[in-house]
Amino acid sequence: MRGHLPDENTSFVGRDRELDRLAAQLRDRRLVVVTGVGGVGKTRLALHTAARLADGFPDGAWWADLTPLEGDRLLVATVADAVDLSFHTPGMPAPVLGRWLADKRLLLVLDSCEHVTDACARLLTDLLAAAPGLTVLATSRRPLGLPEEKVLTLEPFAAAGRDAMDLLRQRTAAGPRRGARVPAQWAAGPAAEICSRLEGIPLALELAAAQIRLQGVESVRDQLGSRFELLVHHERVWPQRHQTLRAAIGWSHELCDPLERLLWARLTVFRGPFDLASALLVCTGGPLTRETLPAALDALVRASVVHKEGARHRLLDTIREYGAAWLARLGETEAVADRHAAYCLDLAQRADAGWLGPDQLHWYTTVDEHYTDLCTALDRLLRTDPDAALALAGAVGFYWSCCGRLREARDYLEQALVLSEARGADRARALWALGVVLTLQGDFVPAQDVSERCAREARHAEYDSRAAAPRTRPAGVGTDTLDAAYLAGLLALMTGRPMAALVLVGHVLDAAPGRPTDSAARLRCLLVRVFGLTGLGRFEEARAEAHALRTACVELGEHWTRAYLAYQLALIGLLEGEPEAAADHAREMLAGKRKLGDGFGVALGLDVLAAALAASGDGELAADVSGTGEAYWRSTGHPQRGMPELHALRLKYEHTARASIGSTAYEEIFLRALSGLAQDGLDRALRGSRHT
Repeated sequence: MRGHLPDENTSFVGRDRELDRLAAQLRDRRLVVVTGVGGVGKTRLALHTAARLADGFPDGAWWADLTPLEGDRLLVATVADAVDLSFHTPGMPAPVLGRWLADKRLLLVLDSCEHVTDACARLLTDLLAAAPGLTVLATSRRPLGLPEEKVLTLEPFAAAGRDAMDLLRQRTAAGPRRGARVPAQWAAGPAAEICSRLEGIPLALELAAAQIRLQGVESVRDQLGSRFELLVHHERVWPQRHQTLRAAIGWSHELCDPLERLLWARLTVFRGPFDLASALLVCTGGPLTRETLPAALDALVRASVVHKEGARHRLLDTIREYGAAWLARLGETEAVADRHAAYCLDLAQRADAGWLGPDQLHWYTTVDEHYTDLCTALDRLLRTDPDAALALAGAVGFYWSCCGRLREARDYLEQALVLSEARGADRARALWALGVVLTLQGDFVPAQDVSERCAREARHAEYDSRAAAPRTRPAGVGTDTLDAAYLAGLLALMTGRPMAALVLVGHVLDAAPGRPTDSAARLRCLLVRVFGLTGLGRFEEARAEAHALRTACVELGEHWTRAYLAYQLALIGLLEGEPEAAADHAREMLAGKRKLGDGFGVALGLDVLAAALAASGDGELAADVSGTGEAYWRSTGHPQRGMPELHALRLKYEHTARASIGSTAYEEIFLRALSGLAQDGLDRALRGSRHT
């Protein structure tokens, strides 16, 4: 665990005194809050300071962007995600996060706390008490109000001072060259006037730099005259520096053509990064068409209204606020939010339909990239259309459960199931997804209740479907019932009842004959069957079925099921005294689970790999892999889990490894791996060596 910070995509200018002050405060205090008006550079100062100080924290520096949050409901989950805690546990989230951080020495940066200050204050009170090695740097337009916080108020650059001039010059030179009018000799006089007029506010200077590239420095200087005075005049309800920044944003807005202004306003529906495809689907309408939108977006990038980060784009919070107000004036706020929600529902349903196939990895990545959008859409639909919220939560719930977002999946699914009165396939799907989440969290009693409700709803849904189309729909078992059987079988496996799992899925599979890859639900049921056969010691049957399913998955380009089949083959090899083969299968599983971002699956794979290495006599690497596995288990928020039969193997082969190299050496290697970067440990496990 060594931390993660966003890239600094542009040069950092000035602020030497503030950097030194902030570094000194962070050495002396455990909570420092950088405050200041919007656009003054709080985020950039925090990011640059964290990057400078990261090596001084054994567990690194970690970044949590709170900008996308609407309210505080997902605050703890956002912070947990930022520090690599996958949150599999059903317990209270804040205490779980506190336990995760308790033995760590790290710097946590909470960026943009102003809209959730009270919730941040409550959370940090708990975390600072639970984790004595935790240091927090927060940015906010106002203090958090905690007695232990140290506040650093960030002022704009000195107007027309060296730092303001340097920022304006560097941002002008760093922009796209097409159409730019950057003079060979920098016009210091007009530039100084611009800096003075904009009062040294960094965001305002960046907007001005974008216009200098397009129009030249003298032209921009001239425009920041009577026109700027007029804009400031209309903003006099704001404090002076707020007036200046809002006037600078308003000036940039005025320089945009009507299509660019319309796009700016509509883009504010995206609270996180977005790509061109998303913008085309959500923001077109009226004069803004699929043909005109890309050029308008490019123009907003050139004007520094939209920041481009690779293939994705982002609006700064202050600029989003201005655009959102403009969208309200246009009377489009509700309509654009509805289009965004409909887009997210369609995306989730396409991802669900595409889970079984060669695009499975693509859809995992897509769902992860659109996490903020999906949450935004769910929050809206829960208020405006609970039935659509139920469909969206059901479609995305399994993806989230596979990638460690169990807390969010459970929260949204439970809300949607309460608020929606819809019956049939959507309710069955949501119950199925919720049951999987509860089972993976180890919350088996409510999982059993949900499993039974899922089975009943599936039967009703399929009866209604056959009744609606009796001539075209054949009798038998459909996808909803197969899903319900998978859930029941998974729950039986996780509670140590492999025979029950085998009977539950076998009954449904017998009633619905077909090819393994006819549906994702069928494939998952067949996977449960392999697990059940292994748990019953019927290794020959389990191996034969696992290989047959693996072949089908390879031909299809499917990864999730294939990885779990490799896990089963590793267990079978280990149980039958073939540790080298077991290690090979375990590494195949680890490679697949890493691609999917499945920390729970990685932890399982590391456990079986450590056992296989110990069985083959490599006690040192077994200790290293076991320590890495423990790090992954801790990142899920609970101790080692998995099928009950694995527990005895863990204990047996840990004893074997300790006996081969000695307990002292085992503990030293184990603890070094546990405290190191988990990704590095996973690389070593896949490479088969503790050395680079």
